Amino acid sequence: MPRAISHIAFITLFLAALGTAGPALAQTAQCDTERDVEARALDELTWKQLNRVYEEVGEENFDAAYDDLQNMLRRAGRDAYLQAVLYQALAQVEWSRRNYDASLAHFERAVELDTLPNQTHFALMYQIAQLYFMNERYQDALDALALWFCTVPQDQVTSHAYVLKASINIQKEDFPAALEAIDTAIAMDDEPKESWYQTKLAAHLELRQYPEAARTLELLVARWPDKKTYWTQLSQIYYRLEQRDRALATMALAYRKGMLDKQSDLTYLSSLYNDAGVPYKAAEVLEQGIRAGVVQATKSHWTMVAENWYSAEELQKALVAFREAGAVDPDGDIDLRRGFILVDLEDWPTALEALNDALEKGGLGERRTAEAYLLRGMAHFNLGRFEAADDDWRRAARYDNTRDAARQWINHLREERQRRAS
Repeated sequence: MPRAISHIAFITLFLAALGTAGPALAQTAQCDTERDVEARALDELTWKQLNRVYEEVGEENFDAAYDDLQNMLRRAGRDAYLQAVLYQALAQVEWSRRNYDASLAHFERAVELDTLPNQTHFALMYQIAQLYFMNERYQDALDALALWFCTVPQDQVTSHAYVLKASINIQKEDFPAALEAIDTAIAMDDEPKESWYQTKLAAHLELRQYPEAARTLELLVARWPDKKTYWTQLSQIYYRLEQRDRALATMALAYRKGMLDKQSDLTYLSSLYNDAGVPYKAAEVLEQGIRAGVVQATKSHWTMVAENWYSAEELQKALVAFREAGAVDPDGDIDLRRGFILVDLEDWPTALEALNDALEKGGLGERRTAEAYLLRGMAHFNLGRFEAADDDWRRAARYDNTRDAARQWINHLREERQRRAS
């Protein structure tokens, strides 16, 4: 975007405007019309007055510079060349104090007078296009830039002009035109800027050109490998393209480089490992993120860790994660799930503890409550607590889903008591 010009740039533009080169032929207000500019020079008094303006601008005394130029303009009479020089100076002063509407009007008047040397004339045309862009007059900006393109000698057209054209078209949501312009800029320049590729990427994404977006991101990752955003975006594009292995490899490499520092990064990577059938890594990444304070220690996050450890057959690690999940769960569901694993492991004391927690917290619903009573009865039985086991199984027998199993256990308990009594 245009910025307030420096004192040096201000003087440089004036020197170009006051140059004494011979007549120049170029195109002007219409592309096919040649302009014949006669060389001009300013008298000594005008030079001194402009030098004073330079000094005022250098001291950022813009109000005084503006007043002096207005006085000079009133005395310029019908001298079109002098008027153009002064309008250009007024435009630069207004630019410097960020009065862009006024600056634009003065630039336009300087160009309309059509008396400045080509170098300055073309520079002002370009600045007019920039100011239209700044003022969100995008079609006017494109029209002005198109006139500049067909007026300025082709060897003076730079990649930056195509970047400006691309930026205007992005604002107009003409993404094919933006792509054409930014691709031209990139092809013209030996060292394209990062922001140019960002513009290209934005256009591809708006057009849903995901393979092209992936190629652009691959280049961004190669040239600016320390920018995490490019890694995560590339992985997401691969995922959209159903290239899941590439999506995972990209995020895994970013993780190894220590670039993933947000909860969304780590949960995404964990889900990629899970989708790929690598539950060990899915659990490890997420648990490390929780313990590092990057991922919130919520019930859902700890549950995901636990389920992945369980899928990886790391039962002790799964139990630890389920315990963590249960600690932040007001209901007993997680404790019941821990109880199931502990029963499978025949760790009866710890299973009893988990099942007690599940039933005390409640919130299980009928089916899960019945299962909790059935399992706790098994824990009591294996710990030799037959009365407590009998109580739990009788409770479980009140529910349809556990009635048959509970009755079988009650019969088994009766037989065990008879065996011990004989």
